[in-house]
Amino acid sequence: MDETFLEETFQLRDEYIPLCDLLKYCSITESGGEAKHLIAEGNVLVDGDVELRKTRKIRAGQVVSGMDFEIRVVAAP
Repeated sequence: MDETFLEETFQLRDEYIPLCDLLKYCSITESGGEAKHLIAEGNVLVDGDVELRKTRKIRAGQVVSGMDFEIRVVAAP
């Protein structure tokens, strides 16, 4: 496994989090604008499918991934 690959588990405290916010909170991107650009280029997958909607509602149980990251979203205890 490449050491630049980021695997993270994000604990969701609400019903959902917008995709662009999730990427920013998990430090995949440094800003919301950068997150929106990454999504618009088709570089983000939600449950294995390319997602182009910047504010896609990400809920517990979903997996958001890209070339060098994977974020598993779980419900906060």
